[in-house]
Amino acid sequence: MRHVTVIGAGAWGTALAATARRAGHDVKLYARESEVVEAINTTGENTVFLPGIKLPDGIFATPNLEAAVYGADAVLLVVPSQFMRSVAESLNELMPDEMPVILASKGIEQKSLKLMNEVVEEAMPNHPLAALAGPSFAAEVARGQPAALTLACADEGLGAHLMENLASPMFRIYLSNDVVGAEIGGAVKNVLAIACGIIEGRKFGDNARAALITRGLAELIRLGEAKGAEMETMIGLGGLGDLVLTCNAMQSRNFSFGFAVGEGQKPQDVLAGRKAVTEGVANAISVTQLAAKLNIEMPICETVHAIIHEGQSIDDAMHALMQRPLRPEF
Repeated sequence: MRHVTVIGAGAWGTALAATARRAGHDVKLYARESEVVEAINTTGENTVFLPGIKLPDGIFATPNLEAAVYGADAVLLVVPSQFMRSVAESLNELMPDEMPVILASKGIEQKSLKLMNEVVEEAMPNHPLAALAGPSFAAEVARGQPAALTLACADEGLGAHLMENLASPMFRIYLSNDVVGAEIGGAVKNVLAIACGIIEGRKFGDNARAALITRGLAELIRLGEAKGAEMETMIGLGGLGDLVLTCNAMQSRNFSFGFAVGEGQKPQDVLAGRKAVTEGVANAISVTQLAAKLNIEMPICETVHAIIHEGQSIDDAMHALMQRPLRPEF
């Protein structure tokens, strides 16, 4: 594998392009925004979504989707979850069959309530699929700081090939065959990160945040098991690892969004001031709808949905959570 294309030039897509370049590949990066394309090609920096970080030489940005995938050996798909289907359908018309697709976006499609791997499998049925997941802030990865992630692929041989070709000295990859587990962890942790941000912004304390992370993991596991995920995946890098990172740092868009809401800002005002997508906002809807469909109890995620989308007060929401009927922990 020599030629890698990254679809989506947000912060994470840009960071993955930098990592692929450090691994020795020729890299093309597709961006919709002309200012992003110009900045990367002229200054070597994504001044819109990842400002202040110099990218490795040799990354070519393009606004042309067909040109982006031409000659690629593998494609990393890094677009917001609610646009995944339309982008995948377009790619399916442009890419030759059997070209591997690596999912690096997490979420649940709102109308269908399908995971991203299910969406892409429908839109690109003749392309083998893998999913990349784990604790990884884009800025740190782009700078070349150490990170470890999981690559999940049902085809063990292909997974090993992709793992070996995408890993680099500071970007360690572990192999898994549990694509569903990798996808579930990424979708649910964004909603839980909003909850932890609210806890921090409202100054409910460290005890509350620790309890929320732990009980949030229980919700993640319940939903994962209902979808057929493996326990090992959900307590690994793509589940617990990503959850711990995202729920404890202002670098997380979801945590910082929750923090602002916890301090008293209106959700719509926080979103209006952002260029990048805060995935947990849309996923709060789809996660709770999927949980209801599967008859899974997810009170923390339901509470985030109520605060953001239904206007429930934070204090009332916390009181309701704390006053739920007492029960065994497990």
